[in-house]
Amino acid sequence: MSAVVVNGVSKVFNTGKSAQVDALHGIDLTIEPGEFVSLIGPSGCGKSTLLRLIANLTEPTAGSITVNGKPSKQARLDQDYGMAFQQAGLFEWRTVAKNIELPLELKGWDRAKRRARALEMLDLVKLPEFAHHMPWQLSGGMQQRIAIARALAAHPPLLLMDEPFGALDEMTREHMQAELLRICKETNSTVVFVTHSIPEAVYLSNRVVVMSPRPGRITDIIDVPLGSSRDDGTRETGDFFSKITEVREALRGAEYSAGARGIEDR
Repeated sequence: MSAVVVNGVSKVFNTGKSAQVDALHGIDLTIEPGEFVSLIGPSGCGKSTLLRLIANLTEPTAGSITVNGKPSKQARLDQDYGMAFQQAGLFEWRTVAKNIELPLELKGWDRAKRRARALEMLDLVKLPEFAHHMPWQLSGGMQQRIAIARALAAHPPLLLMDEPFGALDEMTREHMQAELLRICKETNSTVVFVTHSIPEAVYLSNRVVVMSPRPGRITDIIDVPLGSSRDDGTRETGDFFSKITEVREALRGAEYSAGARGIEDR
């Protein structure tokens, strides 16, 4: 059973109005269990919209989506995924630890087990001393690290991540990338990851999905056979730089194709 199946999905906002936006068109994508798949493309191409469709936070205009063999709505109701957004989205009235514990509370974990997992996640994101702080006492980057910890707390089978490392400094970002790969390997989690960073997409992914400018289409899917044990040394290999070049050229090709479509449409 595939982890995610996107079949003929299109998304139009404000249909029939002067402000209509054709966000996505004809998206077909299948993601297998344990895969790490990154979505990359120019700003406004619909990467985040596709992620939100998989999460059933919005409905497709056409097509269908299944998650773990279920309609995406049922997967949302069953809490089959964790999600980390561009913004931390923490609850200001809950302590840092309580924010991390929230998905575990919803799953019915007892208090001691929730607290132990929250402390484990705080160690992971290098903020163990902030368990009893309130979110407003943390910097923006620190808040985002807490949001990542919350998404990982229940070790869900599917992680949906929308540029979760964008607010982090470079060293912490690379650490979190490595830790995310470690966790995914240990838990066999499937990840759909939105990023604007080509090196990040290549380092993390089994496959990189390249999207065109709006309306977003999948123009290429690039396999990244860098092995399952990636570390700082991976970033220095010729294969790593070769894949960065391949993704960059695919993005340029996608933009050219979109430009050509625009000329034809006129």
